[in-house]
Amino acid sequence: MTLADQPTPAPATAPEQPARRGRRADAERNRAAIMEAAGAVFAEHGGTVDVREIARRSGVGMGTLYRHFPTKDDLLLTVLEQQFGSWLSDAHQQATATEDPWQALTGFFEQMLTTQARNRAVVESYTTNGGPTPSCAQRCYTFIDELRTRCMNAGLLRPDVTTDDLVLLSGSLSQAVLTTGDSHPGQWRRLLRISLDGLSSRNTQPLPEPATHADTPGK
Repeated sequence: MTLADQPTPAPATAPEQPARRGRRADAERNRAAIMEAAGAVFAEHGGTVDVREIARRSGVGMGTLYRHFPTKDDLLLTVLEQQFGSWLSDAHQQATATEDPWQALTGFFEQMLTTQARNRAVVESYTTNGGPTPSCAQRCYTFIDELRTRCMNAGLLRPDVTTDDLVLLSGSLSQAVLTTGDSHPGQWRRLLRISLDGLSSRNTQPLPEPATHADTPGK
């Protein structure tokens, strides 16, 4: 075989250029800055806030913001999923470490509402949809069902309380956080205590049956 007949070796892969690595690092820093600023702004003002305030706080231009998040909804959903997932993981860890089932249930409500009282966008998403996304809502539902089952098995929860009851209660209390946050901050704590007392197995009077469509006026 002559030199001309030998296969041409494949060119070696060129190492990543420093300029490209620098641009990628800048992009990652910009995204992190946008996420941090958005988390703070959405918590303070809710999902209706102008994204220009997020760009201002993050120190990036509007073009940079839109390259990472084409719409405000994209940014809001990303931030909410991250915050909601982090809160739910912490709540699950705390409940698992709590031996007393009733304390685990009441601790969940306390932690949920305390978190929401500091984050307007999270409470908006929970009040409307039970979470930022259907998967978040399902995770939360499953967790509440676990807490209910623990209390029920220990004889601490009135026997006719369902998981749906607790989910609706959490949404109602979240709405209270949202509507009273400015005028009566902390009012939700009174409502929470009243609600928890009503859930106790000490209350033996049967709960009303849920209304069906046939029972609803106008149906």
